Amino acid sequence: MFTGIIETMGSVVAARPAAAGSRMTIRADMDLASTKIGDSIAVNGACLTAVELSGSVFAVDISPETLTKSTLGDTKPGTRVNLERAMRLSDRLDGHLVSGHIDGQGKITYIRDLGSILVIGFAVEEALARYMIKKGSVAVDGISLTINKCDNHGFEVTIIPHTWKITSLGIKKAGDFINIETDIIGKYVEKFLTGHSTEKPDQMPKSGIDMEMLVKTGFL
Repeated sequence: MFTGIIETMGSVVAARPAAAGSRMTIRADMDLASTKIGDSIAVNGACLTAVELSGSVFAVDISPETLTKSTLGDTKPGTRVNLERAMRLSDRLDGHLVSGHIDGQGKITYIRDLGSILVIGFAVEEALARYMIKKGSVAVDGISLTINKCDNHGFEVTIIPHTWKITSLGIKKAGDFINIETDIIGKYVEKFLTGHSTEKPDQMPKSGIDMEMLVKTGFL
């Protein structure tokens, strides 16, 4: 698990096909002395495992699923990426719970400089937008952000100068694609309420939670 608070950035050194996926080598902008082979590192929000490590340089294997869902499939040497190592249970949770499992991609539609802050708009598919709510959380390239407003086709966030300077958002422009991970809590709530499952309906246990119950108990 991650927090969505980026530790540092890094530069892609190499990316080459490996089996059905890809192996990517990255040079971090910080020392990785406390990191070991087998540790999880989020690269632009995607949870990956360090399989090689030398100083500040590490390599990860990327599965076909991750290459398809995320922007990593189009990442080339020299690309700057956001990095975050897995959270410790003793840490403060400054962002929100981020699994590192990318749900899909979004596209930057506009960037508005309002002086002390920047407002960024993103377009996403409705399948992702359904899990977004005003004042809710979303991970964009692994960065924990708060949603200002949203609809069925996209959302908007406000970025403070600190975030703009220390993450890859500072080098993004309108039209660029980014990785999206929606809030995991919303996905669980949806499944509990709708019973959406690969199991057959008559094989699923009844949760007792439905819209009628939520209205009666004052939740809606």
